[in-house]
Amino acid sequence: MTPAHLWTLTDGHAGNVRQADALARALGMPAQAWTLQPRAPWKALAPRRLPGAARAFGPGFAQALATPPRLAIGCGRQAALATRLLRARGAQAVQILDPRLAPKYWDLVIAPAHDGLRAANVLTLLGSLHPVDAAWLAQARAAFPALGALPGPRTALLIGGPSAHARLDLDDLATIFATLDAALHAHGGTVMATVSRRTPPALVEAVRRRYAGAPHRVWTGAQDGPNPYAGLLAFADRIVCTADSVNMLSEACATSAPVFVHAPQRVAGRPARFLAALQARGRIAALDEELAPFPVTPLRETARIAALVRERLGVGNEA
Repeated sequence: MTPAHLWTLTDGHAGNVRQADALARALGMPAQAWTLQPRAPWKALAPRRLPGAARAFGPGFAQALATPPRLAIGCGRQAALATRLLRARGAQAVQILDPRLAPKYWDLVIAPAHDGLRAANVLTLLGSLHPVDAAWLAQARAAFPALGALPGPRTALLIGGPSAHARLDLDDLATIFATLDAALHAHGGTVMATVSRRTPPALVEAVRRRYAGAPHRVWTGAQDGPNPYAGLLAFADRIVCTADSVNMLSEACATSAPVFVHAPQRVAGRPARFLAALQARGRIAALDEELAPFPVTPLRETARIAALVRERLGVGNEA
C-alpha cells in the first residue's frame, strides 16, 4: 500500500496533528499528512458545505479531490469539512472530535466521552488519542537515558496553561512548588519539569527559576535542547499535572506512574466530567504533600479505538 491510501488532515494545531497521527500509527497504515489552509467564506462555517466548498483549501487540495485516498482521518473543525468532501468522492471518512454537526456525514466520528456525543457511528473514548504505549515509552527511555540516572523518586511536572474551564496562575504554581518542596524534603528525589505551548511567559519563567539548578531538570523551549517530554513520561516514578489539558492528562495516564492533579475540583464544564471519570477509575489523585503511590493500570484508549476502526471499516495493518 502506498501512502496515498490514507490521508491525515488537520489545521496544523499540535493537539489535532497528534491525535490524527496517533490513529494512523495505531492502524499501521502509511499516511500522507495534509495541513489545511482554509479560505473565506468556508473557513468560518466549516464543516458546513457551502457552494464551491471544493475550493475551501486552495487549488492543490481541490485537484487532489479527484484521486481520494481509501481512508481520510481528520481532526478539528476545518478537517471535518475536508473529510466530508473526501467522503463525497468515495473515501471512507473518520472524524476525530465532535464536528458540531450530525455524525451522519462521516463514516465514523471519534469523540471524548465527556463531550456527550452519541450515535451509532460514534466511537467514544476516555480522554484523547495519543501515541503513548509500551513501545513509545521504550523508545523514549532509549532517547533520553540521562533522565534515568537522576535521583529518585523522579517527579515529572507537566505545566499547561489557563483555559476557559481551568484557572492557572502564579499563585497556583506557588502552591504546586510548595507541595513538591514538602515531598522532596521528606523523601528526596528529582523534579523533571516541562511547560507547554500554552504556558504564559510569566509561568514559564517561574518554572525555570525554580528547577533550573541540579539535580532537577527543566525544559522551557528550544534553548534548553531537545524536548525531553517523552523521556519525562518514560522515567517518571510519579507525575504531577495541571488540570487544564485533556491531551496532557490522557498521555500522563497512559504511563505506569501515578498521576497527581492540581486542584481538579476547580475545573468546570466538559473537562470536569473527564477528571471525574479518571478519579472514579482510580487513575488520578488530587495533588497533596504526601504524593503517596497508588496502583494504576495504564489508560491506553488509542489501541482500542483503532481496533474498532478496523472492525467497522475493514482497514489497517496493511503494507
